[in-house]
Amino acid sequence: MTKTVMVAVCGRPNVGKSTLTNLLTGEKIAIVSDKPQTTRNRIEAIFQRDETQFILLDTPGFHKPKTRLGDYMVKVVNETVTDVDLALMVVEPVAKIGKQEEELLARLKSAGTPVILAINKIDTVEDKRNLLEVIAVYSEAFEFESIIPVSAKTGDGTGELVNEMEKYATEGPWLFPDDMITDQPERQICAEYIREKLLLCLDKEIPHGTAVEITKFSERDSGITDIEATIYCEKESHKRIIIGKGGSMLRKVGELARKDIEELTGTKVNLQTWVKVRENWRDSAASLRNFGYREN
Repeated sequence: MTKTVMVAVCGRPNVGKSTLTNLLTGEKIAIVSDKPQTTRNRIEAIFQRDETQFILLDTPGFHKPKTRLGDYMVKVVNETVTDVDLALMVVEPVAKIGKQEEELLARLKSAGTPVILAINKIDTVEDKRNLLEVIAVYSEAFEFESIIPVSAKTGDGTGELVNEMEKYATEGPWLFPDDMITDQPERQICAEYIREKLLLCLDKEIPHGTAVEITKFSERDSGITDIEATIYCEKESHKRIIIGKGGSMLRKVGELARKDIEELTGTKVNLQTWVKVRENWRDSAASLRNFGYREN
């Protein structure tokens, strides 16, 4: 008998939600960076173990929003945790609960969704006995179904985590074909790969004010995939930085993104990128819709 479990992966920014999602699925589905608020949309990642299909809903980092885009991202988290079989809250191995975690725990309690706590980044903890204090602090704050120390970097503890998640699977047909790994179309993944490289290569606020739109995605008879992408930013000064001296930064971003896109598509890729300014797009409802941040 086949079974399915739908899991909302949640937590504050930069705790490793997307890295953990990618590790569990064995594919690079969600982009990652060391900058906060990398994930902006809910991303469904799918994998199977034996007769069970796991659907992981990687959500944006739970934070205090400062723009309309931020409002949208927090709303995505709030809506996702109420409509799943299980929530997987990811935290760092710190024996103190921050305000963002407190607010998220209150939201999870209100939703009434079962919650597993994953204490991530245990590879950074030299004395594993220190994890007992982290477990104690969170155990006092919330009645978790289980608390599991893991490392999204090394894979430690993830087998036990999958075993725990499987307990919440229900019998019935799988929701997705067994060869499907995400609900995201290829062109959207390609746009995210480009945005990931912007986060990697640019400093401070600039990459957070960027959005990427794929305007052409086609494959030639020769097998080469032609992709045209427009990078939007909010200021003319940011545009100059993204392009770089003689186009050097834009070429670097394009070269790095093309490697990932070629691995995704299995083809040679001809990637062309442009940069345009759209002021204050993060506070524009129309721009948010155009860039794929659509409210249900």
